[in-house]
Amino acid sequence: MNNNIKGYAAWIAVCIVWGTTYLAIRIGVAHIPPMLFAGIRWIVAGLIFISILLLTNKNFPPLNDFKHIAVMGLLMLGFGNGLVVVGEQFISSGLAALLITTVPFWIVGFDSLASKKSKVNKFIFAGLLTGLIGVSTIFGDNWNDLFNKEYLIGVLSILGAVVAWSLGSVYSKHKKINAHPLMSAAVQMLVAGIAQTTLGLILGEYGKTNLTTEGIYSLAYLIVFGSIVGYGSYIYAIEHLPLSLVSTYAYINPIIAVFLGWLVLDEKLNLYMILAAVLIIAGIMLVKKGAEVNISTNKKHR
Repeated sequence: MNNNIKGYAAWIAVCIVWGTTYLAIRIGVAHIPPMLFAGIRWIVAGLIFISILLLTNKNFPPLNDFKHIAVMGLLMLGFGNGLVVVGEQFISSGLAALLITTVPFWIVGFDSLASKKSKVNKFIFAGLLTGLIGVSTIFGDNWNDLFNKEYLIGVLSILGAVVAWSLGSVYSKHKKINAHPLMSAAVQMLVAGIAQTTLGLILGEYGKTNLTTEGIYSLAYLIVFGSIVGYGSYIYAIEHLPLSLVSTYAYINPIIAVFLGWLVLDEKLNLYMILAAVLIIAGIMLVKKGAEVNISTNKKHR
């Protein structure tokens, strides 16, 4: 299996697995304070991931790469994921998923600023717009939540997470390091987890922790699937595929969230949601076409 096929497989894993994490975060943060919840998740996942990689003869990153790896980890996991956990204390997982669908806009925009080769052509623009319309169709009723003052902290937290995650993704794409991408991901987890746990202890979250079966199960799920499988796949995907394509995972995640809501919480699943799914898939195909056009154009100008 070549790297390109593996890259697409990793992207598919991100699309599916991360769609399930909104529910797990929403459950877990109701029992464990946000910074400790996020920090413990990443520390445990990082230690497990590093152990597995060492057993498969993967080496630690060179010392001069640690600075760049730490920046990636703090941006994408420390701030990116950490602010999502904070935000889901105040808003629904559905609204959080809706706001996070703006990730492709930020990633493509930052990527265009960072590299002249990554241009937002008509296909990418049309794809991003089509995907956003599709997601809006799924969560149309939740737009009203944006005008509710009690959701303001949650909304701002999610938007901050989107910006941090996008900056970290672009930085990761353009800052080449010598470390194996999965080892880099594992070290990022550890760096972010230590930072979040330290902040949680400073904020006195330890005394507010309530260990319940639901909280422990959600934490375990996020460690194995959300962190090791999901984040490892994401890092691998952005190493081998165009960022504009990889970022479209944010359009598929809400579909998974809606399905889980229907399956677990008996929420509605109607023709509007089916139409939205069609629009989202069409948007992804357009973005993929735009990425291929950019690659073809860059090859012609070499």
